[in-house]
Amino acid sequence: MLKLIKYLKPFIGLIIVIIGLLYVQATFDLSLPQYMSDIVNKGIQQKGITNSVPKIISKTEFERIMIFFDQNLKTEVKSYYHILNKTNMSKITYNNKVKIYPGLNKNVLYELQDVNEKNITKINDAFQEAMIIVGWIEQKGLINIKDVNLPPGVDIFSFLQTLPQEQLAKMQKQIESSLAELPKTIIEQGTILFIEREYNNIGYDIKPSQKSYIINMGSKMVAIALLSMTASVTVGFIAAKISAGLGRNLRKDLFNKVASFSNTEFDKFGAASLITRTTNDIQQVQSLMVMLLRIVFYAPILGVGGVIKVLATDTSMGWIIVVALVAISLIVLAMFIFAVPKFKLVQKLIDKLNLVTRESLTGMMVIRAFNNEDYEEQKFNKANQDLTKVNLFINRIMALMFPLMMLIMNLITILIVWVGSHQIDKGAIQVGDMMAFIQYTMQIIMAFLMITMISIILPRATVSAGRIDEVLTVEPLIKDPQEPKKISKKIAGYINFNNVSFKYNDADEPVIKNISFVAKPGQTTAIIGSTGSGKSTIVNLIPRFYDVTTGEILIDGINIRDIKQHDLRDLIGYIPQKAVLFSGTIASNLKYGKSKAEEKELIEAARVAQALDFIKEKDKKFKANIAQGGANVSGGQKQRLAIARALVKKPQIYIFDDTFSALDFKTDAKLRAALKKFTGNSTVLIVAQRISTIINAEQIIVLEAGEIVGIGTHEELLNNCQVYKEIALSQLSKEELAR
Repeated sequence: MLKLIKYLKPFIGLIIVIIGLLYVQATFDLSLPQYMSDIVNKGIQQKGITNSVPKIISKTEFERIMIFFDQNLKTEVKSYYHILNKTNMSKITYNNKVKIYPGLNKNVLYELQDVNEKNITKINDAFQEAMIIVGWIEQKGLINIKDVNLPPGVDIFSFLQTLPQEQLAKMQKQIESSLAELPKTIIEQGTILFIEREYNNIGYDIKPSQKSYIINMGSKMVAIALLSMTASVTVGFIAAKISAGLGRNLRKDLFNKVASFSNTEFDKFGAASLITRTTNDIQQVQSLMVMLLRIVFYAPILGVGGVIKVLATDTSMGWIIVVALVAISLIVLAMFIFAVPKFKLVQKLIDKLNLVTRESLTGMMVIRAFNNEDYEEQKFNKANQDLTKVNLFINRIMALMFPLMMLIMNLITILIVWVGSHQIDKGAIQVGDMMAFIQYTMQIIMAFLMITMISIILPRATVSAGRIDEVLTVEPLIKDPQEPKKISKKIAGYINFNNVSFKYNDADEPVIKNISFVAKPGQTTAIIGSTGSGKSTIVNLIPRFYDVTTGEILIDGINIRDIKQHDLRDLIGYIPQKAVLFSGTIASNLKYGKSKAEEKELIEAARVAQALDFIKEKDKKFKANIAQGGANVSGGQKQRLAIARALVKKPQIYIFDDTFSALDFKTDAKLRAALKKFTGNSTVLIVAQRISTIINAEQIIVLEAGEIVGIGTHEELLNNCQVYKEIALSQLSKEELAR
């Protein structure tokens, strides 16, 4: 998989953008539980009261609280409050205030002015501490406070105001030490209750501010959720773009690499496997890349951020996360042991299924002719069932995993609620904290699950990446020379075979041995022999579809290994044994070797190839459609169009690899007669099975078991080559040969 990383180089900028967006998304997602906690704790439980600094307070309670402030703090706090009474307010203002604070009719009130958050935070702890002490004294008096003797009938707080500062501080510390054992949340809740009770005594309605707080926090949650969604959608869009671009570049390079293969590499991989690697394997890598970009960067941020948030929320339940991750790890480990090895089989089984399907579809006419549909169906069903069984096994494991994961998540939620409820009962945490803890725990588990999902998909994608890299890194046996020799298109066309032998890879014996001959321009050199004698192998060595094992092939004295493959093949008009047409039109197929050919050139080539008559019969003439593989034309028509395609190119060398076999004798004769005039001074090599096709050739090469057993004209070979004579007599009578 790492070998394909270089293909991500053009997308580095987009990947950096994705990382940034995922960080933003994770930050937003991690902030949502805290907002939810604040809504529950502060918005609902605390009635929208967010701190211990009261907005409005009676003069009595204010003065009691001031007892426990030092002189500097008293001065500062008093500067933040405004006294509300009839003497320092206009009648209209007073009446308006009474509507808000009905208790103003009975009491002098202190109202908090517009104070910034920094100052509120500064005095918050002092208010909290003082309120708890005041509340303690109001409920319990001075019980258990040492060195304090209250005279009978004296108001406690009036008495405290008369105490020396040292004695007051000493008493304050004694009360604080008694409260120290209480959880912080209890103290905070006590402060809130104090403020709430004071608001009720004043008649101040806190419901509007509570509603405002909840709406404000809820709006922030909605905005954050929308921003998180936007980041997620953008990441998905960019990840899809990168993945598609990666797939495009891989397919391009893979196709270009395959196009450079010799027949040896094609034989090694097989067409079915190359198709699978170009389609299914690249699709696997694309799918993995999308998940990598969307999850691999996101999950660690979410997981680590969740852990940090959990530790900040409450450390007493951190062990629950460990339990959850251990349980999930055991399930994932079990799945890896059973499922991952199967992933490696899937791609091989897809190769096999493609091979069987391709063979069946290509040979459908033969299958029907021999009534072997049942046998082929059994072959296909076997390959299909093998792949289906493996996929079913993997999918069942995956299907079992998700319910188990959900079960664990639900059990963990129950465990958190169970433990958290006891913590709430003790006053260690609030309900909102427990709810936030549940959310953070789920985020941590989901982050772990996302990484796990990558680990599940990774093996199959890694296999696919390895198969792709295997094709991309294979070195073709046939390469262009480092310092190629230039060869003109206006060559004479002499082809010299000097002691050429060829052996297929892993073969024990050579296919052809010690082949030596010269094919001259302006002449036809024909090659004939029994099936398997090496006729096609010889002509396939000229365009370097294979390279000679020993010996050399020269064109005008230049070794073909010293010429670029493109330049070499540009000199040759090749008509293969099996005529191949491409989807398009007749014109597009004829122009395949010369894209700028004019219509008169197409007409001339079609006339020589004896294809003009059936082309004219079509409604669209040269613009008539050709189906994939030439399925909508007959074998003879296909072969004539393949010949015309080579003729349009007008090369110096023509190679006809048994291309007249599908033609009737009359068409064959006409074509050869017209071909002789058309080719002129070009070098023509013909591989043929029929004596009538090559009878007029200037040079006939007879092969037997990969060796030349005769070279000469038809008459010469009849007299001095027994193999040729036997072939001739097997096709023509003595009288016909004599004529």
